[in-house]
Amino acid sequence: MVFSGTVDGHLRAYLTTDGKVIWDYDTAPPVATVNGGQTKGGALDGGGPTVANGILYTNSGYGRIVGQPGNLLLAFTVDGK
Repeated sequence: MVFSGTVDGHLRAYLTTDGKVIWDYDTAPPVATVNGGQTKGGALDGGGPTVANGILYTNSGYGRIVGQPGNLLLAFTVDGK
């Protein structure tokens, strides 16, 4: 699979065989942060997602020129920890 972000704030996983979307996460709605605050993401038009040690990392919220502004770093794991 390939992970890719979009300017509408969605992070998607695509099958490499046919391009079918197999997972979609909207980063724009507000989320609780690990330090007890709240923030939201937005456009994903900077650097792409990274996978390291089984964790998918992406930043969200590049709204300087086009897209939705925000300020969010997301980390996804298979088990949700």
